[in-house]
Amino acid sequence: MNLLVTGAAGFIGSSLSALLLRNNDQLVSIDNLSTGYEENIPSGVEFIKGDCHDPNVIAQLGNKKFDAVIHIAGQSSGEISFDDPTYDLQTNTQSTLMLLDYAKRTGCPNFIYASSMSVYGNSEEQPVHENMSLHPTSFYAVGKLASEHYLRLYSKFGIKTTALRLFNVYGPGQNLKNLRQGMVSIYLAQAMKNRKVVVKGSGDRFRDLVYIDDVVDAFYKSLSIPKIGYNCYNIGSGEKHSVKNIINKINNHFNNSLDVEYIEPTPGDMFGIYSDSSLARKELSWKCNVLFDEGIQRMFDWACKK
Repeated sequence: MNLLVTGAAGFIGSSLSALLLRNNDQLVSIDNLSTGYEENIPSGVEFIKGDCHDPNVIAQLGNKKFDAVIHIAGQSSGEISFDDPTYDLQTNTQSTLMLLDYAKRTGCPNFIYASSMSVYGNSEEQPVHENMSLHPTSFYAVGKLASEHYLRLYSKFGIKTTALRLFNVYGPGQNLKNLRQGMVSIYLAQAMKNRKVVVKGSGDRFRDLVYIDDVVDAFYKSLSIPKIGYNCYNIGSGEKHSVKNIINKINNHFNNSLDVEYIEPTPGDMFGIYSDSSLARKELSWKCNVLFDEGIQRMFDWACKK
């Protein structure tokens, strides 16, 4: 297939691109390198440097028709979205609208979007499922939800659109230098550098952690969804891990020597949700294969080699 995969310099995009190249797909990627690195882009990907919301960057695609657009690029931190809500809107929502318009103009039949569990907000009903009411608590989550609505509208133009609501993705390849995005990577990076972990918020908060290989598998399987129109799926493990548990797992690798400090929470931070991913199991034949104990061991082994 001929595919546009945005964000190939980042954590998820680079891993997905590597898989698609192994399957002999032809790839083009747009990435502004704001959090990713050009060296992460697998050899064989045609790379365009720039913002996905920039019309001049979109124009560099030259009206090429793709079999699918997989839009992963974007600002990916709820905390950072409060620093500059306008940029967050541009990178996460305007970019989606412009790429959907490109897909419509060029006759691309398939559009897959990296959405987020943050669209649910602090739900009292657990586990969360796709038909629940949504109450986003950050600018980032509002932008992700707006993008989902654009996907729904553009499905009326004959494009098969899919939103994957990713829960907390972790694993080898995550950016250990970015201490404002990715709970597991933040704590692991702090532990390795300072033997101290600073936690923003309560240790009783919890997350649904999903391993990078399982997330990549979800994107890959989404390329072959037979169901036309708009589709939306939770991509999570269905297990909840408290912040204290996550830190304890990391601490085990440091002989329980870490100093842990709890400080004030960040704006818009969610206390915790975990997923009902039964719809993805049913319609994508997808499941979470790597549980947290195995996943954190793989991530620690990778980090030690860096």
